[in-house]
Amino acid sequence: MSAAPAAAPAEGEAPKKGSKKLIIIGAAVAVLLAGGGGAFFMMKKKADAEAAAAAEGEDGDAEHAAPAKQAKKPEHGKDEHKGPPTFVPLDPFIVNLADKEGERFAQIGVSLQVDDAKIGEEMKGYMPAIRNSVLLILSHKTSAELLSIEGKQKLAEEIRRDAARAMGYEIEDPEDEEAAAKAEEDAPKKKKKKKKKVESYNPIVHVHYSNFIIQ
Repeated sequence: MSAAPAAAPAEGEAPKKGSKKLIIIGAAVAVLLAGGGGAFFMMKKKADAEAAAAAEGEDGDAEHAAPAKQAKKPEHGKDEHKGPPTFVPLDPFIVNLADKEGERFAQIGVSLQVDDAKIGEEMKGYMPAIRNSVLLILSHKTSAELLSIEGKQKLAEEIRRDAARAMGYEIEDPEDEEAAAKAEEDAPKKKKKKKKKVESYNPIVHVHYSNFIIQ
């Protein structure tokens, strides 16, 4: 006779130990899976938030970043020179002088030294006005004024100022500056700040003579 099948546990009877272990292991696996999925979800959410914050910060920095400074053209001071000097020769001047005792004339060659080669090129466009200014200065001179060293130096300064004025630069005469300074000293003293003297800019550095003949 075949053996009878094992009877099912009666109602209320405790399950066997093997079944309990399987149930516990299954529950533990489920908990681990659930916990791992939750942790993965939280980590992914945090990473997404950090990436979004970083992207926003970069956009904000780019938007509020200061614009790049533009390079400024270097400017020379009154007596600063960059590179070799630039000379602009003028055609010789032949003028009648202002002598009353007799007819005298001068033949003078002049070269203007400027502080920038670009000024030298620009000066060519003003040459008619520059030559006119020099001719007017020479026509008011006498031979006695031009024969002395001091007279030649004074003439060079006058040419330097008037040639620059012909190009549109505002240059004051030394006499006007001295008169203004004296008037300020003679004026009643008042409690006020002294104005800082601003020197006018002259692109012509020196006036050189190439020839100087008085007849």
